[in-house]
Amino acid sequence: MSTNTTVGFRSDRGPILIALMLSTSLIALDSTILATAVPTIVDDLGGLTQFPWLFSVYLLAQAVSVPVYAKLADTIGRKPVILVGIGLFLLGSILCGFAWSMGSLIVMRAVQGLGAGAVIPVAITIAGDIYTVAERAKAQGYLASVWAISAVVGPTLGGLFAQFTSWRWIFFVNIPLCFLAAYLLARDYSESVTRVRHRIDYAGAILLTVALTLLVLAVLEGGQAWAWTSWQSIGCFAVGALLMTVFVTVERRAAEPVLPLQLLSRRLIVSTLAVSLGVGAVLIGLTSYVPTFLERSIDAKPVVAGLAVAALTLGWPLSASQSGRFYLRIGFRPTALIGLVITLVGAVALWLTSTAPAVASVAISCFVVGLGLGLVATPTLIAAQASVPWHERGVVTGANMFSRSVGSAVGVAIFGAVANAVIARNGGATSVPAIERGSEAVFLAVVVAAVLLLATGLLMPSTRVEQLEPARDVDSAGAVNRDAVGTDAVNPNREEGRS
Repeated sequence: MSTNTTVGFRSDRGPILIALMLSTSLIALDSTILATAVPTIVDDLGGLTQFPWLFSVYLLAQAVSVPVYAKLADTIGRKPVILVGIGLFLLGSILCGFAWSMGSLIVMRAVQGLGAGAVIPVAITIAGDIYTVAERAKAQGYLASVWAISAVVGPTLGGLFAQFTSWRWIFFVNIPLCFLAAYLLARDYSESVTRVRHRIDYAGAILLTVALTLLVLAVLEGGQAWAWTSWQSIGCFAVGALLMTVFVTVERRAAEPVLPLQLLSRRLIVSTLAVSLGVGAVLIGLTSYVPTFLERSIDAKPVVAGLAVAALTLGWPLSASQSGRFYLRIGFRPTALIGLVITLVGAVALWLTSTAPAVASVAISCFVVGLGLGLVATPTLIAAQASVPWHERGVVTGANMFSRSVGSAVGVAIFGAVANAVIARNGGATSVPAIERGSEAVFLAVVVAAVLLLATGLLMPSTRVEQLEPARDVDSAGAVNRDAVGTDAVNPNREEGRS
């Protein structure tokens, strides 16, 4: 048994952790660096009415590809999948940098999204492989800190590139980062997977991808690009639901289904997915409306407004890194419930102070919400990961990430509908008081979402660490050895050891 239990850059697994953080930074930075440069991009390429698709198509491609990549990671191993993801993200970044029109840029953003769909869930899965349950909270804190840093660095870099060089460098800056991340992973991360013949579920993968594309597209664009009652919305929902029904039928008969349906019969898995759905909704409600609210209500500068909401991503890694101290002592469910209560307190504080807004009070409220979410998202993810063997961990992690994306997409739709209705009743989008009332209504809706999230947390089974994962051996380099991946030789009720 290895005695190496240190989590950090100087530990034996430090190089792998650095590689995972760098891989995560590709996606985290890209999610924040683009927003401040949109006006410059529109001035250069045109397509003012099309620019929202720069974000929608990226989120869509990322979300729908996650389940397929997750299954591949459980089938052929994590390393090849994450390297392919980085390669696709690199290709998309280069193509985006050379885009000649808004339409071409949107298409290239889809390629980037397909790469991002592999990088994030597989990076989190690798962390679950190389660290024990006791260590994972601190490791997830390191990964979460990347998002906190990117929340500050991304908008600043985007503004600097747009103002002093060219918006194209927003994408070209990814090139050296991609090469470095791929090099570090190729050099430092090793896994031994027994190669067996697999029956790839092509039909399931295609059905799932098309169905999710239609459903997520309907949620993202409903009420935006088209009305909820339009033929586009009704058609996307109807065909997507029909294909999901066919998908379930196919998966029940597949030898190696892309999404093992038996996972959804486990209370722990279903409840943690529901929690992740709520986390995505709360996150999008704050990150989408807090900056606009501050800019319109008190004339805060965009950078200042961005820093206020960045306080959320500062609180998250702080509590996430310490959550292990809680769930090792009191269990996963009590830890998550403590976090959910803190999240609710922060959401209520934000709603109450929105009637007399100030940057400081908004930032503090966001920070409190971040502290709460760090105690929710990390323990629930780790509980789900620890409850399954190696050959299902990628699927479980991917499902968690996809659920959060769906929560964000649904949240955008609901909060947008609330804001638009209130703004319309109070004078329209040209009225500053109307926009203030709309933002306040959204913050109240976030409170409601936090209450529902707390109720969802109560559905989690009471589970302690020792009930999920036995002691395992980790070698000094964090190398992973899993035999008979994807076959019945792996006992689904216990975790195999590390060599």
